[in-house]
Amino acid sequence: MDMDEKIIKASKIVDKMYDNDPMSQWLGIRRLQDGPGFSVLSMTVRKEMLNGFSIAHGGIAYCLADSALAFASNGHGTQSVSIETSISHVAPVKEGDVLTTEVEEKNLSNRTGLYYITVKNQDDKVVAYFKGTVYRTGKEWEI
Repeated sequence: MDMDEKIIKASKIVDKMYDNDPMSQWLGIRRLQDGPGFSVLSMTVRKEMLNGFSIAHGGIAYCLADSALAFASNGHGTQSVSIETSISHVAPVKEGDVLTTEVEEKNLSNRTGLYYITVKNQDDKVVAYFKGTVYRTGKEWEI
């Protein structure tokens, strides 16, 4: 299978995942790129996503990065679930900010995958670093 075919397959898998993902839909996530081992997502921070400090609740960037992890890791065609994740928030996120993910697949084996996800705002400023490890179940996606 050439790379174009792999990207088409990954996009169909992510279509199936996104269609059954109320959280990503509630966040207003827009899929900019799908592929095996990568995912570029974008979303705009809304007022109901803010905490008592009038900045985005930490779970918002986390959820965006977690969705990027899921879409990137499952894009290879094997059903994958997270087994360990962490995030470092390095800058505040405000209402109206547009957040975008960049996924770097660091390691992929038959059973696990390791991903680093950077979350940036509309000014290309990093607001969070996310690290995720997935377990690859061995079950292939049916599309």
